[in-house]
Amino acid sequence: MPALSQNLIFKIPNGDTTYDSVQVDYPNTATTALIYTSDRIKGDGYFGNSDGLHTVFWSVAGFIGTIEMQGTLASEPTESDWATITLTAPANKYIVDATGAVTIAGVDSTRYTLETTTSKSYNFTGNFVWIRGRISEFTQGVMNGISINR
Repeated sequence: MPALSQNLIFKIPNGDTTYDSVQVDYPNTATTALIYTSDRIKGDGYFGNSDGLHTVFWSVAGFIGTIEMQGTLASEPTESDWATITLTAPANKYIVDATGAVTIAGVDSTRYTLETTTSKSYNFTGNFVWIRGRISEFTQGVMNGISINR
């Protein structure tokens, strides 16, 4: 039985070496926005599960940047195989207007343009073989960690 919950591990460059980290700090010496991509982890589709339900949780402190989850159906993905996953907060409700258009009420943005300290959880559905996290436009703060449950 696979582990149901996993922390995403990011590869963090440090001079000439790279180390694994669950927590990602914006370095004081950086002068530009940074991008970090986590190692891939097995998604629901890898195990042949049919519901595709995943929950992601993250915690940030003083964070400015964008956090995305990406998934792929490829068993041996290349960089072009990854797609950004739409995240919805667990309490969101689908709304159908008079024209029949469906929208989601209460979708939270995963882009933090002001210094933010928060913990958030989101759901997403998809029979992804692999899942990873991506932090971009990262200019300040700490990503305390990203966990995924499937």
